Amino acid sequence: MTGTTPGTGSRLDDRVAIVTGGASGIGRATVARFVGEGARVLVADLDGEGAAAVASAFGDAATSVQVDVTNYSAVEAMVAQAVETFGGLDVIFNNAGISSMGRVDELDIDAWQRVIDVDLTAVFYGCKAAVPALRARGGGAIVNTASISGLFGDWGIPAYNAAKGGVMNLTRALAADHARDNIRVNAVCPGGVETAMTDSLVHSRRAQAQYERLVPQARMGRPEEIASAVAFLASDDASYVNGHGLVVDGGVTATTGQPNFSALAERWWPDA
Repeated sequence: MTGTTPGTGSRLDDRVAIVTGGASGIGRATVARFVGEGARVLVADLDGEGAAAVASAFGDAATSVQVDVTNYSAVEAMVAQAVETFGGLDVIFNNAGISSMGRVDELDIDAWQRVIDVDLTAVFYGCKAAVPALRARGGGAIVNTASISGLFGDWGIPAYNAAKGGVMNLTRALAADHARDNIRVNAVCPGGVETAMTDSLVHSRRAQAQYERLVPQARMGRPEEIASAVAFLASDDASYVNGHGLVVDGGVTATTGQPNFSALAERWWPDA
């Protein structure tokens, strides 16, 4: 990792941002992108050592905090640290998340609650704590990590589907409520991305074959590709984008989910 992301411009010059889940995956890639765009960033993660390691790569442009995003007092302290360290807050990226496998009839109740706490309630906490600080700066941007799994259903991850669906509608409600505060609220909706959370899929030949078959771009996404979308939503380039879920999924949701008729007919894809 380097201290900047080359060639990304300076859309976030003099902005102060918080990135939760910043120690790895999409969060870490977004920290790099934000700094590359000129922002100063508080890297927040339950993994305090990981967050510190990420921040250390960027010198004075970043610092870190260990935070449990399911603890509202800790989230308030996180926002206060960003304001105290950098002089204010302009952007928060509520990104920390987990998942849990299991159909409703077999899903452990504690597992359900943990996913809801981390993926949905923590987003509420982050927004609640950040809004006063953003308002004090005359406005800003909130970006939440939703998912295409918050737009449609999947097999075997109902808790994740429910939480991400909640994030998407919370995003819309916040956008309406705080537009007059000059606070824009949007969500990024990734498809499958190569992160620690999807590690078992990344290293499964069977799973990768499914992604190649079902994703029009024939692969999973990369964290940096999601980070670029987050940076857009956080910047003034998205000044009239509010309450939107920006899908970044390689074309998965561009299709109906029906079989690939071209492949079945072997007319256009004879080798499929």
